[in-house]
Amino acid sequence: VGLESEVAKLLASSDPLVQIQPNQPYAELWMGTHPRGDAIIRDNRIPQKTLGQWIADNPACLGVKVKEAFQGHLPFLFKVLSVNTALSIQAHPNKELAAKLHTQFPEHYPDANHKPEMAIALTPFEGLCGFRPVEEIVSFLQSQTPVPPSLPVAGSGWGRCSLPSVTPGFCAAAEGKDTSGSNGDLLLRLHSQYPGDIGCFTIYFLNLVRLEPGEAMFLGANEPHAYLNGDCVECMACSDNTVRAGLTPKFIDVLTLCEMLNYTPAPSSSKIFPAAQSQLDPSIYLYDPPVPDFAIMRIEIPSSIKLYLVSAVDSASILLVIQGTAVGTSTAAASEMTLRRGSVLFISANESISLHLSSPDGMLLFRACCLL
Repeated sequence: VGLESEVAKLLASSDPLVQIQPNQPYAELWMGTHPRGDAIIRDNRIPQKTLGQWIADNPACLGVKVKEAFQGHLPFLFKVLSVNTALSIQAHPNKELAAKLHTQFPEHYPDANHKPEMAIALTPFEGLCGFRPVEEIVSFLQSQTPVPPSLPVAGSGWGRCSLPSVTPGFCAAAEGKDTSGSNGDLLLRLHSQYPGDIGCFTIYFLNLVRLEPGEAMFLGANEPHAYLNGDCVECMACSDNTVRAGLTPKFIDVLTLCEMLNYTPAPSSSKIFPAAQSQLDPSIYLYDPPVPDFAIMRIEIPSSIKLYLVSAVDSASILLVIQGTAVGTSTAAASEMTLRRGSVLFISANESISLHLSSPDGMLLFRACCLL
């Protein structure tokens, strides 16, 4: 809440006229063209009011490949999240299931797109991601000691998790190495016995993943997950489709979730997605997930550099300033741009930005783009 939130801090830094309310939660900052949160253009010399409207009138800004592949739409949604209360246990459908769910239940699934996503920690960050190795699940079920033992949650607390009637069956299945269906069977049996919110049970069999700043998690289709606490930059396909299992007052769709989930067990260490340092520019660390919709660059400009070129790429991109100040110039911009913490720039395909740094500690930037 208030200025405890990284989202609120970025907002306050970027716009001195914004007044942060001390008791109001500031949870998500959206940067993109999704209909539920089309970004507002702050340059009053531009007739279009939102980024979506401007791209519709200037589709060449996307780049030839992206324009053709994504039918003239920006394919990603860029966010900053500040998590103080555990978010819902959820997964995201693949494109085929998303189209089906949108047709059947448009009030719950607002578009027909998939929603692979990546979270990169800005502060120490915790989340649940993917099923634990079966041996760990059995151990936690038998001891009935969830890890961590308590978390602030929006739905029900972890303390109500009691599994005496389902543990023997699951453990027997695990001993028989029937790992393909045992997790799904357990979820369905939990749902039949506790027809409401089963999310609190999931702590027993999902990996607890801890990220340090700069570390990332990639969440593909059908990957069960929840964000627990911390601040992160997040990028995803341009969708708001979420299948929820619990820990939320929102619509819970357990049966769909149980049918779609990836139940392959894996250790928590395998859920950390590595970044590759660029050989051409050592300031750039690239997170390039196995989906065409987006990639993210973390740009760390050291204090020794006073002039830095944000190089052109052949797709549109969105640049977010996390730390530092600079004056930006570009052949596409009518005037100089003052960039500070929280500033957000839309950069058309094949355009570059020259940054004249004025901060003594360098700069930290994140850039979302589409590298087809």
